[in-house]
Amino acid sequence: MKKISRRTFNSNFIKGMGGIIMASHIPMACGMSTYSNSKKKLGIALVGLGTYSTHELAPSLLETEYCELTAIVTGTPEKEKLWAAKYDIPKENIYNYENFDTIATNDAVDIIYVVLPNAMHADFCIRAANAGKHVICEKPMAVSVEECESIIDACAKANVKLSVGYRLHSEPYTQEVKRIVKEKTFGKVNYISAEAAYLSRGNWDQWRFNKKLSGGGALMNMGVYAIQGLIYGTSELPISVTAQEFSTMPENFKDTDETITAQFEFPSGTIGNLFTSHNAKADRLYASCEKGWYELDTAYTYGPLHGRTSEGTEIKFPHKRQQALQMDDFAKHILHDTPNKVPGSMGLRDIKIVKSIYKSIEEGGKKIAIRL
Repeated sequence: MKKISRRTFNSNFIKGMGGIIMASHIPMACGMSTYSNSKKKLGIALVGLGTYSTHELAPSLLETEYCELTAIVTGTPEKEKLWAAKYDIPKENIYNYENFDTIATNDAVDIIYVVLPNAMHADFCIRAANAGKHVICEKPMAVSVEECESIIDACAKANVKLSVGYRLHSEPYTQEVKRIVKEKTFGKVNYISAEAAYLSRGNWDQWRFNKKLSGGGALMNMGVYAIQGLIYGTSELPISVTAQEFSTMPENFKDTDETITAQFEFPSGTIGNLFTSHNAKADRLYASCEKGWYELDTAYTYGPLHGRTSEGTEIKFPHKRQQALQMDDFAKHILHDTPNKVPGSMGLRDIKIVKSIYKSIEEGGKKIAIRL
């Protein structure tokens, strides 16, 4: 087999991209998998064996109740051997980027989890849907509104389920925030602040700093978590945004945004503030309400998270891998028709908000109406 590294694949991918990814040339699968009552675990194929798959998703799949790792897709033969040995994956369940579409005939695979650079999400999610497999698309959903819509349309046409990799919707701290807001424990939220950032040091050649692959910088990475926090922290959708971008290390952040701040308006009059960066440490969700406040600090890491309220109580739950909870929730949605906690429409919504933020920055901090 010809060796294809991710770097080589990325390079070829960029050269071949001319805009929105189209998939009309990809044949539709004959049909999607059906599930009997006896099938208790669904097989997941991970597409892309980078850091997140290696250190988070694969170990989490050892702890899941409703799904398991059954296949991998990689462009690196060395990884094939390592993963096959570590996770007992048979040869027939190991794919590369060239033969990926043949996964359609593999009954051991029910769900395909696309964990590739952002600009590759649409292509592989559409191909996964056309193969008749359910799809998890890692966040952010895609690099454009049109790509998000193309993924949603492909999954609907193939009659497969779609989820976005927002792991926090399945973990208890975030669920507790939703409960507090829904029950108005402290009354209406007047002000909310979401900060999601980390320090980037060293490998400036990674794909996250290549706009053709990432679609943007901190906003497309940690920023979507802050957007999510503002929304589930108020139970409202924003109606306008004013945003600013700045950099203290322009020599390193030549192609993507380093730091972005944004101010949101919500229909009830709530004011929201967002901070995201690849050159700072921040991990907090704070809401000031009519009769008190609540806070998660930390709010977006892999956990354990930590929270407290103005009543002097600590928000605390037993820790379990967020990714295991996330993938189990999606498997239960498929097997038992439970609600889809993170549908494709949520990923599309967030990219619309991201684009509104970038538009405000491009127009010198002008207030932009957000139409969702």
